[in-house]
Amino acid sequence: MGFVKVNDRTIPKEDKVFAVSGRAKAAIAEKGKDAVVDATIGALLDDNGDLVVMTSVMEAIGMLKPADYAAYAPIAGVPEFKEAVQKALFADYAPKGHVAVCATPGGTGGLTHAISNYSNIGDEVLTHDWCWANYKGIADEHGRSIKTFRFFDEDGKFDSADLKVKLDELAAKQDQVLLLINTPAHNPTGYSLTDEDWDNVINIVNAASCKVVLFVDIAYIDFAGEPDEVRSFIPKLEGLGDHVLVLFGYSASKTLTAYGMRCGATVCLAKTAAEADEFTKAVGYTSRSTWSNCNRSAQVVMGKIYSDAALCAKVDEERKMYRDMLLERGKVFEKTLRENGTKSVPFTAGFFITIPSDKPDEVCKKLEEQDIFCLALAKGIRVSIASISKEKCVKCAKAIAELMK
Repeated sequence: MGFVKVNDRTIPKEDKVFAVSGRAKAAIAEKGKDAVVDATIGALLDDNGDLVVMTSVMEAIGMLKPADYAAYAPIAGVPEFKEAVQKALFADYAPKGHVAVCATPGGTGGLTHAISNYSNIGDEVLTHDWCWANYKGIADEHGRSIKTFRFFDEDGKFDSADLKVKLDELAAKQDQVLLLINTPAHNPTGYSLTDEDWDNVINIVNAASCKVVLFVDIAYIDFAGEPDEVRSFIPKLEGLGDHVLVLFGYSASKTLTAYGMRCGATVCLAKTAAEADEFTKAVGYTSRSTWSNCNRSAQVVMGKIYSDAALCAKVDEERKMYRDMLLERGKVFEKTLRENGTKSVPFTAGFFITIPSDKPDEVCKKLEEQDIFCLALAKGIRVSIASISKEKCVKCAKAIAELMK
């Protein structure tokens, strides 16, 4: 693939995901989509391989006026959007504390807010070793680097012991540690932290000898399982100490299956009004200095949905249908792997399943010879179950299991 050096940054000549996706598209154009398994796409497709577009969301979009598209939005977002994000994120678990919201261009904007404002140039940002590759890219772009703790121990359990070791190492040399945790429906493994995992995280963070900013990347929360169950960890965060600030990275793009509208939010849960106000000023400055303001039409759509009980119920019902479809694909993929003598990294729900491998590039190259396109990671093979039918999940899992032998 190769790299180029620009302003002391080492930049890949091409994005790995888009490169393999491009090859998959070329194969589909030549042989037809039925003959190709394109498990690279980080978006939800139906069983025919077409993008899922929720009709209930389209109904809300149809209510927009020209000014809803054309006018600038406030930097932090229109008021109705900020209120809607809190309803969507917290549901029945509205937390104690001071909440502030700032609009972002998708979940990526939330990570940019966190890294640029809650770490210093030269700092290491802590996250799990299985993680979205763009964490590193965003950190690099801002003069930071990524330090990882082991996500899973030898028994396939969340490795809280290694989290403590790595957090303590950073606390000994930094005034502040930014900790990124992606759950529920973690990208790329599909794992969701359990209540016990969260208890361990809270105890470890509370014992840290410096300020900790805990960023919870919840981009996939609305496709992770029953809405109440996947939000049950939120009240636990009230047990964090005064030296801990909580941020959430919310993605309306994922929640509404409207990826191209590029809409999300950074949500702050602070102990004091002063801390929430500092957040608002800091991330507002970052927004103004990078993307300025965000897509107004997407924000208005969110506001309309979450202020109309009937429309919101319609969106929830339609999303549940697709969430159940996604969960069924995951079960089928896991079952097929297991029946063929292979297993994935611990999986709960979500868009992706990852199979550990010490030769991921070789395996993916062999898969492409069978017109099966997956993404080779550093330690395994990522499969987007969001983009392939149950039948293709079986085909893909069998092919991977055979090559792993």
